[in-house]
Amino acid sequence: MLAFDRSTLSRDLLASVVVFLVALPLCLGIAIASGVPPAMGLITGIVGGIVVGAFAGSPLQVSGPAAGLVVLIYEIVSSHGLAALGVVVFLGGLMQIGAGLLKVGQLFRAISPPVIYGMLAGIGVLIFAGQFHVMVDSVPQDAGWRNLLEIPLAIGKGLTVGSQHQNAAIIGVLTVAVLVGWNRFAPASLKVLPGALIAVVAGTAYAFIQGAGVRFVEIPDSLFGSIQWLTPTSLEGLANPALLLAAVTLAFVASAETLLSASAVDRMHDGPRTNYDRELLSQGIGNTLCGILGSLPMTGVIVRSAANVNAGAKTRLSTMLHGTWLVLLVLAVPGLLRLVPTASLAAVLVVTGIKLIDMKNVSRLATFGRMPVVIYAATLVTIVAVDLLTGILVGLGLSLLQTLYQLSHLGIRVDRQPTEVHVHLSGAATFVRMPMLLSSLESLPPSVSTVHIHVHDVAYVDDAVLEMLAGWSRQRQIQGVTVEMEWDRVIGLYRPGQLADTSKIRKLMEGGAAAH
Repeated sequence: MLAFDRSTLSRDLLASVVVFLVALPLCLGIAIASGVPPAMGLITGIVGGIVVGAFAGSPLQVSGPAAGLVVLIYEIVSSHGLAALGVVVFLGGLMQIGAGLLKVGQLFRAISPPVIYGMLAGIGVLIFAGQFHVMVDSVPQDAGWRNLLEIPLAIGKGLTVGSQHQNAAIIGVLTVAVLVGWNRFAPASLKVLPGALIAVVAGTAYAFIQGAGVRFVEIPDSLFGSIQWLTPTSLEGLANPALLLAAVTLAFVASAETLLSASAVDRMHDGPRTNYDRELLSQGIGNTLCGILGSLPMTGVIVRSAANVNAGAKTRLSTMLHGTWLVLLVLAVPGLLRLVPTASLAAVLVVTGIKLIDMKNVSRLATFGRMPVVIYAATLVTIVAVDLLTGILVGLGLSLLQTLYQLSHLGIRVDRQPTEVHVHLSGAATFVRMPMLLSSLESLPPSVSTVHIHVHDVAYVDDAVLEMLAGWSRQRQIQGVTVEMEWDRVIGLYRPGQLADTSKIRKLMEGGAAAH
């Protein structure tokens, strides 16, 4: 049962208005970028606010249409038609519900950061490339790499004097300039007003005053009359393997983006922490409902969530009210939205796409070595060149290979001195690397009197290596060589946390192995 604190009502009310103003242009723009009627984006925003907001596991997170799903939705609609979208969203929502009930929400947080960052950057490139064409009232291609290659053609259209494309380009450039300028230079007292809304209002005002012959948002008189209800006939699409695969992809990407956003929101405030399984369950319910309504899928979205927190929201009431304001706007003044040029909304998404390509993430990954950057780049390039699912699978596959390498890699450094040798080991000492380790030990010159084997940087030792070290140590001591090694630590690496039960293993080490 919902309970609201009157002491926080004013803050939640103000925050809900701010979120509503941020969400409105994004709901419309994301729908248009996805190749579906703008009304479908508004319906998803309403469901995300009122329904999901009522019992989400992250109370201050705002849910709605997400830029991260634009590419996938566009592919579904282009390949299978608008009716197939409801089927995919419905099935994806059911998968999220199942994942939430099975309490696997935490597992989504374990996805390798290079894959997440690469996925977001790849989506950002595709959104930027596709919406750049829409910004000049041109039609984007069905492949992301083609949109990239044809950007010069779009620029040429925008420079064609007196054309519809030039009128749209002027509106788009104006929108970008106002958006960037507002975010950088707006007075602190006015920062509560979202830059995206100010920019779209500026573009709309220019189009209205100039009477520009450009494309405008198409909103039906009755929003709810435009609902594409899921029907028994459309459910026959569940037998289509391509749609099943698309649903799995949607559930995965939507869940990962939602929980990544929730984690970020937790760092923005000191209120209740996210219940990840409950958040996943609520997202599944929201997407299942959106599937039934035939609208866009949703995720938890960081831009609207950050606006919610920064505006002073204290409870889930703010996100629920923002959905209510969307309903009232559509019911009261649907004609107002028809004044908005699509070029202006596309310009907002062009900026959004650029923001998703955050080069700071590359610098952050580079601090951990070369491989995370390689995984990031491979994920990004594959998404742009092939498709979203293949890119994610490539990234996950490379992450798995990296993990297997780290689990099996053993570093060996030999420091030779006149009468003694120091052997420094690092990584995992397993049977996979045992031949290499044994070869290194057997190659030590017989003239040395002492061999020090350092295991401080070893993470794990398996039974094969443990037995080999004991046997090699016994042979060397028979030859009069002193072998110094922390046997208790080595045994502890084989049986971590169970040193009290290592007496039998210890006896196997005796008979020549020195205990140091």
